[in-house]
Amino acid sequence: MSVKAFELVPAVERDLLMGDKARINVECIECCGKHLYVGTNDCFIHHFLLEEVPSQKGGIKYSAQKLQQKYLGLKKPVAELRAASALERLIVLCDGVLFLVDMATLETVPSATGSGGAKIKGVTSFCMNGNPVNTDPFCVEIAVISSRRRTVQVYTVYEDRVQLVKEVTTAEQPSVVSLDGYFLCLALASQYMILNYTTGASQDLFPYNSEERRPIVKRIGREEFLLAAPGGLGMFANAEGVSQRAPVNWSESVIGAAVCFPYVVALDQDFISIHSMLDQQLKQSLAFRDGHILQDFEGKVVLASTKAVYVLVPLPLEQQIQDLLSGDRVEEALVLTEGAQPNIPRDRFQILHRRILQQAGFIQFGQLQFQEAQEYFRKGELDVRELISLYPLLLPPTSSFTRCHPPLHPFADLNHLAQGDLEKVLRCKRFLISYLGSVRGTEASRASREEVDTALLKLYAEQDHESLLDLLASDNTCLLADSSPWLEKHSKYFALGLLYRCNGQDSAALQLWIRVADGELQDSTRPDLYEYIVDFLTFCPNLDLVWRYSDWALKRDPKVGVQIFTKRSSGKDQSGQPMPDDVITYLEKHSPARLLYLEHLVLERRIKKEKFHSLLAVLYLEQVLSLLEGAPPPAPGQLSLARERLQALLRESNLYRVQLLLGKMEGCDQLLLERATLHGKLEDHGKALDILVHQLQDYSSAEAYCLWASSSSSQGTACRQQLLHLLLDMYLGGGAEERRGDLEMAAVDLLNRHGERFDAVRVLSVLPEGWSLQLLKPFLGRAVRTSVHASRTSRLALGLSRAENLQLLHDRLKERKKPILVSEKRGCHLCHNTFSCPDVVCLPGAVPVHTHCIAHRLSDSALNTHADSAPSKHVDSAPNKNSTQNSNHT
Repeated sequence: MSVKAFELVPAVERDLLMGDKARINVECIECCGKHLYVGTNDCFIHHFLLEEVPSQKGGIKYSAQKLQQKYLGLKKPVAELRAASALERLIVLCDGVLFLVDMATLETVPSATGSGGAKIKGVTSFCMNGNPVNTDPFCVEIAVISSRRRTVQVYTVYEDRVQLVKEVTTAEQPSVVSLDGYFLCLALASQYMILNYTTGASQDLFPYNSEERRPIVKRIGREEFLLAAPGGLGMFANAEGVSQRAPVNWSESVIGAAVCFPYVVALDQDFISIHSMLDQQLKQSLAFRDGHILQDFEGKVVLASTKAVYVLVPLPLEQQIQDLLSGDRVEEALVLTEGAQPNIPRDRFQILHRRILQQAGFIQFGQLQFQEAQEYFRKGELDVRELISLYPLLLPPTSSFTRCHPPLHPFADLNHLAQGDLEKVLRCKRFLISYLGSVRGTEASRASREEVDTALLKLYAEQDHESLLDLLASDNTCLLADSSPWLEKHSKYFALGLLYRCNGQDSAALQLWIRVADGELQDSTRPDLYEYIVDFLTFCPNLDLVWRYSDWALKRDPKVGVQIFTKRSSGKDQSGQPMPDDVITYLEKHSPARLLYLEHLVLERRIKKEKFHSLLAVLYLEQVLSLLEGAPPPAPGQLSLARERLQALLRESNLYRVQLLLGKMEGCDQLLLERATLHGKLEDHGKALDILVHQLQDYSSAEAYCLWASSSSSQGTACRQQLLHLLLDMYLGGGAEERRGDLEMAAVDLLNRHGERFDAVRVLSVLPEGWSLQLLKPFLGRAVRTSVHASRTSRLALGLSRAENLQLLHDRLKERKKPILVSEKRGCHLCHNTFSCPDVVCLPGAVPVHTHCIAHRLSDSALNTHADSAPSKHVDSAPNKNSTQNSNHT
């Protein structure tokens, strides 16, 4: 995959270099800042000044000015040049001699003693230490290969002299050397090796054939070298002999290499090949004939043919990345960006990296690779509005957003991207829903909450998405003015109502929902919309809205509508809650709802208020009377159910107005049971039982009445016995002749079922003499068992009481026999003076007092009636004296 990373720009043209001398060839080059030095085969050094000037195409070209040239007088080619800018010296190798030349005048530098130049003879090659170990800033370190011996010498070079530091011997004659710190990387006759010249430790790297190819040893970084390996590979090796980068696959005939991060530039006879150090791929190839020199100087790659000098000018990194992105080569662009991080200031890199990630995301988005696009957007911290702006009408008109410039993508909008493909449009919208949902509420969307929420709402409405209601139910910033037309367009009236609610327009929401519930507007979002409106009013704190819209709910369904009032909070905090009296008044025109509300107050909330109980009882009674009239005829079981509710209320409540209900029942013979209950509430038990026994002839109800009436009485068992006797007397008191037998049988059944609750003696005194013993056998058995049980229980209680009394007497005697300790520090309870002698008396409760104090108290006439207490006190005094003596003795 090709990319234009460099431009080949002429630096020194042939005419400027050699004029009309055709036999002059370039042998070596050196660049130091703007100064270019060229060594030629006629033993000249040419000095040029290179100036960068902008070209018409926006690139760079060089303007060369020849400052001077110097003949060295050795009649041999200048083999190598190296600049030592700190010393203002050129280190020159010519005819096997290494010597120093002044950079400004090109004059040979004499030695410090004046006896010739500072020279080293018998040199075949040398290099400078790119990572010097000498801390002196006014010297440089070089490594020199000797031509006569298999040695490598390390020198320190000063302004006017050279000083040998170390000499090491190798197994074979070295041909090329590179120096980094203490490490020498050497190309021997048959292999490469790493050598530490201070310790002598060496590491063989790999073999090569020096007859087939020219060895290359290039220092590319701290303790790292680039070597020409067999098979046309450029191998990387560090000082430990380990390769931490993958090799570069260049040609077999490479004659020179240089590094301009992140690229490796290789030169052969016909081409310049440029590989990436990051992915080892060939990125660019340039035709270049007769090339034989390639060097890099402080990031500048300079190469030369035999007749001219050129500079490989790297294109700006951003331009290279943009070229890659233009070809949709996302991964290569990112690798190049991240690989260049060490060479770019941190702040600038972060900005560049984020932009590249964002562009990569849009490239993947355009290819519908949504998962990769989302990941790039996330890493690049994309302003989500850049993506929303691609979708027509999703950004609110009030948004101040403008797209990034230069643009991150070539798309005008989604229609431009999809080119009329509706399936692509749909997929892109689904992706946007997913992406906005993932960034919503995060730091990435904090500055664009309104745009994100509004865009999501529009997409949800358009796609009939289930999350529309979740969005509106959450804390959102959807813009009402921009969103409401969109929701109306897609018939999302329920959602529009929720949006009104979010903006504090509850009344508008209710009006809209009511229109939907009444069928005026069509929206199937909530089939239970009526119930939802009721719930909304139930928990609505605005009572004005409740009063205004409850009438509609009650008319539609009173049973459901009344829940607006029955389900409201009934806790201690009644702020914002309607008063029950107001609700009852409001419900007067909704009778079924008023009845349900009163049932809620009385039966569920158990409110103890006479008004509510009486009104509920009256409504129950009116309902029963209406059913009794039979217009219209009641449904089966309806009347019995209504009477059961009325009877239950009459029995359980004690707060309603009894006389009011009796007055309303006057003349209605079908409600005798209810009237009996009301008489019972007035404690008119005789009247109640008379209705049950003689009018209703309902003996089981009469029996149940006695149990019910006595259960609410404070007298309890005595009241129940009294009522049962009253009922028995009513059974035995006669009545119509034809009913006498039924009454007697009812009396027998009453006695036999409740025999233990009667006073047996009293019953026997009123029973007819003609009744047989067999007939009353169950009653008598129950009565005898009850009497025996009561007798035995009484005796048992008496025995337990006597035992308890005996135990208390025993405990009292034990307490009285205990010694009472008296000391001089303890005071009399009566006079509060301390005891000076053991003459004391003990009062009940083990309280010691002086004898004269109690004697004075007993002399009072009011205490003469308690003279029987004196012996016990006298008895107590003896042990007290002994105890006191013991205490004093102690």
